[in-house]
Amino acid sequence: MRGDGDGWVVADTGARFWGRFGAAGLLLRAPLTNGQPAVLLQHRAWWSHQGGTWALPGGARDSHESAEEAALREAAEEAGIVPGATIIRSSVVTKRIDGQAHWTYTTVIADAAELLPTAANHESTELRWVPEEKIEGMRLHPGFKSSWPLLRVVETLPGASNGFAGAGTVELESGRFAWQLP
Repeated sequence: MRGDGDGWVVADTGARFWGRFGAAGLLLRAPLTNGQPAVLLQHRAWWSHQGGTWALPGGARDSHESAEEAALREAAEEAGIVPGATIIRSSVVTKRIDGQAHWTYTTVIADAAELLPTAANHESTELRWVPEEKIEGMRLHPGFKSSWPLLRVVETLPGASNGFAGAGTVELESGRFAWQLP
C-alpha cells in the first residue's frame, strides 16, 4: 500500500532516508515458553533498501500518522500482526537527521501476551521470533544494529505489574528497558 509518506529524504551529507515524514518500526516482544523475551524480526527482501538484513517491521510514516500508528500499520502490512493483540509500552527516537532536511526514525516498543502468528508480505523473505539474547549475532540492518544497545532488555525483574498476567517489557527510565517475569 502506498501512502503520502513514501519517498526519500536527503540529508545535507547526501545520505538518503526512507519516509518523507519520518519512519517508524515496531519492536514487539513476547514471552518464550521459558518466560524469556523474544523479538519479532523481519528478514528484509533482497530488493529492498538494505535487503538481506534483519530488522523490525516498519516503514514510512504518512502525514496524518503518529509514530505509533505508523509502526502498528507497518507491522500489520509486513507481518500480519493484529494491532489489538499488542500493548504499546514506549516510543524512542532512535535516529534523527537535522539540517536542510529533518527526519526521524521512531522505534515503538510493544508486548504481546504470546508469540503471535505472522504472515509475511512481499517485503519479507522471513519473519521470525528471535530470543533476545541471539539478536546481536544476526546480520542486522545497520540502523537497527546501531540502536539495538539502547533498545535491548538490560535486566530481568521478578513479579508482574506490567498490564499482562504474564511477562512483559518495563521501561526503567527513558530508553532503558527490563523484562518482567510473571
